[in-house]
Order: sequence, then C-alpha cells, then structure tokens
Amino acid sequence: MGPSSPGKQDRSAGRCVLSKTAEPGSQHRENEPPDAHLSGWRARVHRLRERFRARRERIRARPALNTLYRFGLGLLGGVVLLLGIVMIPYPGPGWLCVFAGLGLLATEFAWAHHVNMFAKHHYQRWIHWLSRQHPATRLTVMTTTGLVVVATLWLIGAFDLVGDFLGLQWSWLASPLFQA
Repeated sequence: MGPSSPGKQDRSAGRCVLSKTAEPGSQHRENEPPDAHLSGWRARVHRLRERFRARRERIRARPALNTLYRFGLGLLGGVVLLLGIVMIPYPGPGWLCVFAGLGLLATEFAWAHHVNMFAKHHYQRWIHWLSRQHPATRLTVMTTTGLVVVATLWLIGAFDLVGDFLGLQWSWLASPLFQA
C-alpha cells in the first residue's frame, strides 16, 4: 500500500495522503474532480482548503521558511488571544477573539488545540449553568461584569478623557494610575 492509495497512511511522513486518482470502486467517476459531489459553495471552500494545505506543505518542506511561518502565526495568534482576554468583560467580541486566537495557534501547535477545546467546553458549561439560574443570579453576574468594566475604564483614564472632551474638570474622573 503506497502513498497513492486513498486514505492510506504514508509511514515516512506520518500523514494521511489522499490520491488524486480514483481507484476502482471509489465514489468518483473517472473524469470527475474529487469535489464534484459537493454543492457550489462547499466545492469552492473545499478547493480553497486544498490549496491552503498544498501551500502549507510547500512551506513545511523548507525549514527556515517553516520556522518563520510558525513564528509569525504564533505571534499573530498570541496577539489576537491577548486582545480577546482583555476584551472578555467588555461588550463585544471578547470570547470570539479568544477562540479565534486559540484557533490560529491550534493550526500549528497541539497545546493550543487542547486549550481551545478545554476553554470551549467550560465556556459552554458556564453559559448553560447561567441560563438555568434565577434572574437575580443572572442580574448579579451582569452587575459584577458591569462594575469590572466601569472600574477598568476609570483605571485606564477613559472617564477623564471624556470629561476633558466635555469640558468637565472633576478630579474624581482622573485615573489614580496616571496622576503626576
């Protein structure tokens, strides 16, 4: 069984290799592309994924370029992850950015995949638990989150900035972190 057999393991590379030619008894017709059974947009997505995979394999074959690629992807994923963590208490896409950052990192690092699955599982558990609680408990969680947002906005000087814009010179608007 060589690497040209569909779904067979290529022992030298340790990766599953799919052939581009159909074997007798397979679902593909002889003159039909492998993704012909997919609908329009699914076929386009499939072809795009295959092009990305092929490009990634070409990068992986060159050690210096592979290291640079992994470093760049790690840096980008780390920045998105950190921004997501900072944005969690604020209205907006905090958790989405956390999962997007972990997803980027998970394309190259196995530990990130495990952390991503762990975080998604516990996030879903938290949402499910919160949805079953009494409205007073949910209101307490929302109030606490709101207080965290207000406190951090005050600490980073957002209220002082808005006060200056509106012409208010109230001393309590100023952040204790940025006073001279």
